[in-house]
Amino acid sequence: MMGHTHALTGAIVWLGIAPPLAAFPLLTESHRFIETGVMVNALDPAELVAGTIICAGAAMLPDLDHPSATIAQTFGPVTWALSKAVSWLAGGHRNITHSLAFAVAAGFGAHYLANTYPLGRDIMVILLIGLALRAVGIAIPGKKFASAMLNVGMTGGLFIVFRSDNVGYAWLGLAVAIGCLTHVAGDCCTERGCPVLWPIRRKWLLPWKIGIKTGRAFEQKFLGPALSVVVLGLLYLRLAPL
Repeated sequence: MMGHTHALTGAIVWLGIAPPLAAFPLLTESHRFIETGVMVNALDPAELVAGTIICAGAAMLPDLDHPSATIAQTFGPVTWALSKAVSWLAGGHRNITHSLAFAVAAGFGAHYLANTYPLGRDIMVILLIGLALRAVGIAIPGKKFASAMLNVGMTGGLFIVFRSDNVGYAWLGLAVAIGCLTHVAGDCCTERGCPVLWPIRRKWLLPWKIGIKTGRAFEQKFLGPALSVVVLGLLYLRLAPL
C-alpha cells in the first residue's frame, strides 16, 4: 500500500480503539508489569489528537526498509540514510520490519523510551509526527528540500502545541505497536503479502489473487479518499461535544 493509505488506516484504528482501551483498568492502573500504566491520564482531546497523529506516523515505520518509500523522504538526507541502514539490516523490503515481531519490539522500545528517557521519547514523537504529515501529503511538489523544511516547521509547531497542552506519552508504545500492526495488516491485503511470523518467511496474503495492487487507481481514487472521510468522521465523533 502507499504511504497515505498506511497513515490513514493507522489514524482510523487509533480513533476506533483508543477510547475503549483508555477505560480498561489494566491499562490505566499501576501494576507489577507496567509501572505507570499504558493509557494513564488519557484521553483528553489533546491526547486523542496526538495519539492519532503518532499512530499514523507509526504506521509508516515498517517501510523504513525501503529507501524509495515516503518515509525515507520525510526529513531529507537524515531519514534517507536511516532507511538505507534499516534496509541493509532487514535484508531488503518486506522482511523483518513487516512482521509481528517488529511491531511488538517497536512497541516495547517506544514504551521504554516514554518511561525512561524523555529526550529519546521526544525525538521519537517528533519523528512520528513528521512521518504522518509527510504521508498524508504535506509537501511541495517537486521540491524535496522545501518539502523537508515545511515538514520540519509543521512538526515542530505540533510538538510545541502538544507540550503546551501537557500531553503525556504513557501510551506511546501502544500507539507505535498498533501503527506497525496496522501497516502489516494492510500490506497483507496487497498482492505481495508480508512475512507476519518472521523468521518464518512464508508471506501472508489474501487468497485467489484478490489483493490490492499498490498505487493503482482503486487505491488512489477510491480507497484514499474513502479513508480520509472515515478519519474526519471519527474525529468529529470523538471530539464533538455531546
